[in-house]
Amino acid sequence: MSDTPASEVRFRGGGFAPASRRWVGAGVFVVLILVMEWGTRAGWISALSLPRPSDVLVTFGELWQSGLLFKHLGPSLSRLFFGALIGVSVGISVGILIGLFSYIRSGMVPLVAAIFPIPKIALLPLFVIWFGIGEGSKYALIAFGTFTPTVVATYGAVDNVDRSLIRMGQSFGLSWFSIVRKIVLPGAMPGILSGLRISLAIAIILLVAAEMLGAQYGIGAYILEAGSLYDLERLFAGVVILSLLGVLMSAVIGMVERRLLSWRS
Repeated sequence: MSDTPASEVRFRGGGFAPASRRWVGAGVFVVLILVMEWGTRAGWISALSLPRPSDVLVTFGELWQSGLLFKHLGPSLSRLFFGALIGVSVGISVGILIGLFSYIRSGMVPLVAAIFPIPKIALLPLFVIWFGIGEGSKYALIAFGTFTPTVVATYGAVDNVDRSLIRMGQSFGLSWFSIVRKIVLPGAMPGILSGLRISLAIAIILLVAAEMLGAQYGIGAYILEAGSLYDLERLFAGVVILSLLGVLMSAVIGMVERRLLSWRS
C-alpha cells in the first residue's frame, strides 16, 4: 500500500448551473427584426407575405390610441386567466393524488392516457353544445386543454422524487402529511413548474381557437378579422401580442421558480 497522503480534490466548474444572459435573447430578437425590415425594404422579401416591422409598430400605435388594444386584450386575459386557473388547479391536485395513492393511480392514469392525445380544438363544437357559444365554452376549452398536460407533468414529478429522502423522513418518524409537505411537494416542484410552462402555452393556443368562434372582442377574433381582410399588419400585430403574452407568462413562471426553488442553488 502506498504511504502517499491523500490530497484534497477541489470542485471544478459551476455544476452545470446556467448563467443568465438576457442580452443574448434580446439580441436575437433585434437581429431578426432588423433582417426582416431590411429584407422587406430591399425587396427580396415580398410585402404580400411579410409586412415591415416598422408598419406593424405603427399598427400597434394605432391600436393603442384608438383603445382597441385594451378592448381585445382585456377579454383575452380574463378568459386565459380563469380558464387556465381552473385547469391548472384541478390538474395539479389530481396529479398529486395519482402520485400518492395507488387506487387513484390505477383508476385515473388510463383515463388521462385516453383523453391526453385528443386534439382539444376538435372538442370546441362539443363544448359549444354543452356550454353555449358564450364565455362558458371558452373557459371549458382552456381548462380542459391545460388539465391533461398538468396532470401528466405533476404525477411524473411526484414519481421522480428521490425515494431515499422519503425513507429518511419515515426513519425520523415524520408523519405522512409532513413527508408530503416537506419532501414530496418541494422535490416535485421543478417538474410541476416545467409542466406549467407547457400547459400555459397550450392555453394561449386554445384561447385563440376559442375566440375565433363567436367572440366579438379578443386577440383571436382580432386576428381572424385581420386575416379575412388580408391586413397583414394587423394580423402580425395580433401574433406579436400573443408572442409577448407567452414571453410574459414565461417570465412570471421564472420568477416563481427562483422564489420557490432557491434551495437548489
